[in-house]
Amino acid sequence: MSADRPGATPDPGGRAPARRRLPRGLAGALAVTALLALYVWQIAGRGWSMVATGEPVLIGIGVAVLVIPLLVIVLIAVEYRLATRVQRMADALAAAGELPVDDLPRSPGGRIDRGAADAAFEERRAAVERAPDDWKAWYHLAFAYDAARDRRRARGALRKASALFPGSRTD
Repeated sequence: MSADRPGATPDPGGRAPARRRLPRGLAGALAVTALLALYVWQIAGRGWSMVATGEPVLIGIGVAVLVIPLLVIVLIAVEYRLATRVQRMADALAAAGELPVDDLPRSPGGRIDRGAADAAFEERRAAVERAPDDWKAWYHLAFAYDAARDRRRARGALRKASALFPGSRTD
């Protein structure tokens, strides 16, 4: 890759620029999605066969068999969209040197100290209360929720951060 190619920045040491790596876990997510697509294709064929029989009961079952995979596809698309936005937010925070740092004390077994997690959470919650429209505060709150082992609220905070992130609005 040459330095005159768009997006390539020469390394001051004269080395080739570093290639952007795919996010960790993307290959696994794509593999599972491909398997799910194969499954949906097979199930949709069975559903369509049921609808094609013309029998009312089989038509009803066939329609249900066709709708469920469509719902799954929509849910997966929503999750990929969120993952893409979260990665863009992480990139922006990394560029600004503001990524959350996992420096909480841990037990010998690797669990985060509950008291330290609660204290960090209170700091992040207060930051969101001071600036409820700040996507960075919500992003940091999501990781505080995660440290406190509240995954449901962590995902909710990430969704809120994603909605507030510049360029993610659809208005």
